[in-house]
Amino acid sequence: FDGQDLSEATLEDRVMMGLALVPEKRELFSTMPVEDNLVLGGWRAMKQRIPHWKRELERVYELFPRLKERRAQLAGTLSGGERQMLAVGRALMSSPRLLMLDEPSLGLAPLVVKEIFRIIERLQSEGTSILLVEQNARAALEVANHGYVLETGSIAVEGPAAELAHNPRVIESYLGATQREAA
Repeated sequence: FDGQDLSEATLEDRVMMGLALVPEKRELFSTMPVEDNLVLGGWRAMKQRIPHWKRELERVYELFPRLKERRAQLAGTLSGGERQMLAVGRALMSSPRLLMLDEPSLGLAPLVVKEIFRIIERLQSEGTSILLVEQNARAALEVANHGYVLETGSIAVEGPAAELAHNPRVIESYLGATQREAA
């Protein structure tokens, strides 16, 4: 990342460099309130004594108003969509330069998926680099600039997202349509 080998970097070093991960399983502190989960995500800013961490909290609440409404609620009692919002919000609290998202749509209702991808698109437009691993190829290609299609751990196809969305192999294998249906 940024010209540096991260294979030996500690988690703390990676966070301090501006990397943030939202894992597939979300890894929330379920017995803690929403706001405490978010504040823990701001550890980098607090450690570096960056005074804007409270602004980051307000930004997260602006992106995810439901989290502000539920800030005192235990994270373990949130719906699946709210948990995903909390996981993304917690990662954003560190003001990442690169936000890595692992299957952000997994198990969510279609309306929540749209909301999550709207936020991803907004973050990208505001300058946050996004690395997205996503089984919902159609949604991923709509927000991506570039894509990689993996098969058994190897890159099968790669290119600009717009080209992948019209690639016959990708359409038939990953977008659930034949070439004729996609046209």
